Formats: sequence, structure tokens, C-alpha cells
Amino acid sequence: MHLFDTDISVSANPQDGFQAAVSDNWSINGNPNGGYLLAVLASAMTRCSDKSATPILTVNYMSKTVPGPAEIAVETMNRSRQFTRLQARIIQSGTETARAFGTFAVAPEECQIRRYETGPPEPAPPERCIRIPAMPKYTVYDQLEVRLDPSCAGWMENRLSERSEHKGWLRFNDRRCFDVFAVALAADAFPPAVLASQGMVAWVPTLELSVSIRNIAETQWLKCRFTTRFINCGLLEEDGEIWDESNELIAVSRQIAQFRNFSA
Repeated sequence: MHLFDTDISVSANPQDGFQAAVSDNWSINGNPNGGYLLAVLASAMTRCSDKSATPILTVNYMSKTVPGPAEIAVETMNRSRQFTRLQARIIQSGTETARAFGTFAVAPEECQIRRYETGPPEPAPPERCIRIPAMPKYTVYDQLEVRLDPSCAGWMENRLSERSEHKGWLRFNDRRCFDVFAVALAADAFPPAVLASQGMVAWVPTLELSVSIRNIAETQWLKCRFTTRFINCGLLEEDGEIWDESNELIAVSRQIAQFRNFSA
């Protein structure tokens, strides 16, 4: 079993809830990565869903989740012929720290309409991109290989861009395949796109993350593009696209985060 599978696993408890062990293997500055927490919640929800295709996952982060034991409470909100809608909550020491909503659909027999009005990102080949280095407290980069196109990696050397955009590549170090849970992680695995224009003086804690998964990747690498267009009133949005090496759309995402500039 891959490390990621171990770290998102949940087990039933006698009260018909689930128990999980939040891992510190997927942390950003010592805090469990938001995409990793969404994957844990999705792991519990899929245990309760009678459908599994094209899930739409949205999570709100309400307080700090820490590595260690957690209860995952899952509730069915609605079941219909086509969709099952669930919610799941992380509870630690009696406090709810995150709440997710999941919509799971019946697998379609065929995709009747496939229309893309924008194309995939075209980053430089992985070997020419800049790898995010492993750093203390940033353990997610011990597990994932994230490579930024040189055109948007200047902030790592204090060279800023006019655009808040990151594009590049991602894969597991242990070459795990990308399923629903791994795509949830991937949607939050790149550094915030706003760093490209604002540099590392910014703190960007996520308030809400939504991931709409369209396909299951069949390639080892994912290529991604994350863009922020608006920063105002202390908030920003980050829109994401995740594609595979065959230019198949895997997922789209949107993240709402606070923006705090330490130099201001």
C-alpha cells in the first residue's frame, strides 16, 4: 500500500462514524495540507456513497486541524436516481475543524458532449522545470514532485511576475496513480499562484476549496495551471485546471483564501 493510501484511510467506529489518523506527511508549514484533508473526507464519504462518478467536492476549513486522531462524521443529505449528496466533518477534541460536501453521480454510459473553450497549459518539459524543494515542515514536497515552469518560478529568487499564475507538473514520488483522492490533493499541492507576483511575503490560508473531478488520469504526470486574478478586501480566488499528459481534462478547482502581505 502506498503511503498516501495509508494516510487517508478511515475505519468505522461503533457509533457508525469513522476514525482517522491525520498524518504529518502532507504538511505545509507544519499544518496538514488542505487538499490532503479533503482527500481524507472524501475517503469517508465514498464509504457511504452508492455512486462514485465525477464527484464534486467542496470543503470549508473552520479551525486548525492538527496531526493526530480525528473523528469523521458523515451524513447523507440527499439520494436520487442520478446523484448522492453527502457531508463529512472532521472533529478533533470535540471541535469541528473542517466540513466537506460531496456530490457523487452515476457513471455515464458515454460522454455525449465534449467541448473545451480553452486548452491545457503548455509548461516546459518536466526536466526543464524547477522542482519545489523539500523543506522542513513542508513534508508534502517529500511525497510529491512538483515542478514549476521557469516562466513562473522567478519568485523563488525574488524575481516577480506581472501575472499571478503557476503552471507545471506534478506526480507522486512513489509513482502512485491519480484517483479521486489524489486529484483532491493535487488541487492544493502547488504553491499559491499569488506568490508569482507578490513573492514569499504573503500568507495565503485557505478558507474554501472546491474540486470538480471530470476524469480519472491515466498518465503518471499531471500538468496544472493555477491563476489568481483578483485580490481585494483581504481575499483572493485561485482557479485551477488539472490535465493529464494526453491533454484530457481531469479536474477544475476554485479556492478562496485570505491574503496577508507581511511587508505591508
